Amino acid sequence: MARASYKLPDDFLEKLSKLNSDFDDIAPRVLEQGARPVIEKAKKNLSDRIGQGTKEPSRSTGELLDSMELTKPGQDRNGDWNLRIGVPATKDSKGVSNALKAAVIEYGKVGQPPKPWLKATKRQSRKSCIETMKAALDKEIEKL
Repeated sequence: MARASYKLPDDFLEKLSKLNSDFDDIAPRVLEQGARPVIEKAKKNLSDRIGQGTKEPSRSTGELLDSMELTKPGQDRNGDWNLRIGVPATKDSKGVSNALKAAVIEYGKVGQPPKPWLKATKRQSRKSCIETMKAALDKEIEKL
């Protein structure tokens, strides 16, 4: 599964420190809210790249787009909260790995030039993701 990471602004991190004991309940909800614009942009970018610049018409079944998922937020061994947005290593109806198809589109192969969609998604969705998480965090802080 592909990875993208974001560095959060200092003032945003200061707000998080004020939450203390409620942070573990609020962080997953804020992360899920912030992931929504990212997954929407990822699906749009991927759908725009599928079949682009090919000699033959696209034979896409839509299974690759449908397989894109968001994992549940969880803490790693360092105490950092993470979630993943991407294409898992599941297989389509023909037995081809969806992650392999996504990687071929991103990086290309012999005879097929790369059509980056993941790097573009990271760049294009960064601001909207942060703004959405800020708004969600402010709502959660108001509830306290």
